[in-house]
Amino acid sequence: MTLARLVLATSNAGKVRELRGLVAEWGPIEVLSLPQVLPLEMPEETGDTYLENALLKARAVVAVSGLPALADDSGIEVDALDGRPGVRSARYADGEAACNARLLAELRDVPVSLRTARYRAVVALAFPDGLAISADGTCEGSIGFVERGTGGFGYDPLFVSSELGRVVGEMSADEKARISHRARAMRALGQALQARGIVASL
Repeated sequence: MTLARLVLATSNAGKVRELRGLVAEWGPIEVLSLPQVLPLEMPEETGDTYLENALLKARAVVAVSGLPALADDSGIEVDALDGRPGVRSARYADGEAACNARLLAELRDVPVSLRTARYRAVVALAFPDGLAISADGTCEGSIGFVERGTGGFGYDPLFVSSELGRVVGEMSADEKARISHRARAMRALGQALQARGIVASL
């Protein structure tokens, strides 16, 4: 079995942009967005883990489209908040701006030394025959005190990468693609697919 095309099981425009670029690293694969395939409303993310939610979304798209589907679930885990918001990161508040505002409010009195956090992502590729392959990735860092930059989406204006020492929202697309949790998960997934002969050499 080789992978010739897939559907991105997300309606998040930011994720679509990132995933398209990352799938391109696997070789010449046709990448379809949901509107190109079907007017499907994504199922509610009711899982308790990133993997459960990623599989839920991927399998929902496979069931309707009959095509392989790639889904991601990700979140930000803040140590001072005992790992919250975690798997509920997208539902932490109503919209990205409100999520960032709530996070800053909860960390208002937390000093810089205790603001450690990580981005975590799980990606899952589901196939019409029932096969599903997943991988995960993390990006370590901390939460800033103010929003910075206009790039990325979600918590990117607040998340400071330990590796580059900068806020993700200030990074170029190429920089983010090199160090992000989603990029690392996608490269791990690509290696798993390559090992099965589903994609060509990376």
